[in-house]
Amino acid sequence: MHLNPYGEDAVNLAADLANRRPASAEELADRCRAAGLTLERPVVPEDLDRALAALDAWEEAVDADDERTRAELVNRMLAAAAAYPRLTDHGGDGWHLHYRDDQQPLGSLLFSLISVGTALHLAGRGMHRLRRCAVTECTTIFADTSRTGRQRYCSQRCANRDAVRRHRARAVRG
Repeated sequence: MHLNPYGEDAVNLAADLANRRPASAEELADRCRAAGLTLERPVVPEDLDRALAALDAWEEAVDADDERTRAELVNRMLAAAAAYPRLTDHGGDGWHLHYRDDQQPLGSLLFSLISVGTALHLAGRGMHRLRRCAVTECTTIFADTSRTGRQRYCSQRCANRDAVRRHRARAVRG
């Protein structure tokens, strides 16, 4: 039973922030708002530091060599970001579940959001559904939300680039 779509939005935000790291607290706040987060407090430089630390930990999980290691790394993140689930109507847009305390600074909020969202994404869709693009020179991280769970590329552009490369390699051998 799928109880909560929390995972997909959180891992997509984490991938966006990891692939193009924010340079300032203001940029972090703007990008979080653009992703639909309601910010309850002013954003300060310490929030950026905490968010970058969360992204460092998250990238370790993305790059894990096997499922057990990935699970262990996500569990460490969950323990570090521990907050009990709660119902909230903070934005007046209806009751929904949050995995964080109210009035949390943005950096801590992101650590909780990314940790819980990643755990829900991996548990609900599969432990393999978080990775880097299969194109060697592309290091882009993406969350595989495809129906089949076999997404290998971060974008259609990279998929096409790799297909052309494979076609040319066959032509040279053939």
